[in-house]
Amino acid sequence: MGIFQDAQIWATLSFLFFLFFMWKFGKDKLLAALDSRIENIRKEIETAESLRIEAQELLAQYQRKQRDAAKEATEIVERAKVHAAEIQKQAEQNIADIAIRREQQLQERLKRMEQNAIQEIRTYAAALAVKATTEIIARQMDRKTNENLIEQSIKHLPKQLG
Repeated sequence: MGIFQDAQIWATLSFLFFLFFMWKFGKDKLLAALDSRIENIRKEIETAESLRIEAQELLAQYQRKQRDAAKEATEIVERAKVHAAEIQKQAEQNIADIAIRREQQLQERLKRMEQNAIQEIRTYAAALAVKATTEIIARQMDRKTNENLIEQSIKHLPKQLG
């Protein structure tokens, strides 16, 4: 019985009994705890995987939005260039129209000035002719002829007024 007096054997036997009782009574709880832990880890992995997929979808969505925004910005710039060219073309046309109108106005003004000058010359010539005629008549007319003309004018006055 020398074997049972050794402390190491008792420690080994005690340890083996401990393991046996732990296995017998704690196995289900230990396996349940491990299964629970495995299930929690599996759920976390699934959640992480779904979050990764969702993040990839969001990334793809934002990349599409970024491409669409860049494309739209390019289209806006192109439309702005076309619109600016149209505005410039319209402005050039307006300037050309204004230049033509001003040229026409200047030509009309020159014509009016020319007509006014011609009218002033005619008026001056007529006044000069009347003055010259008056002087000629005054030199050639004597007093008796003047009185005859006044009498004839007075006689014809009622006919001209009536």
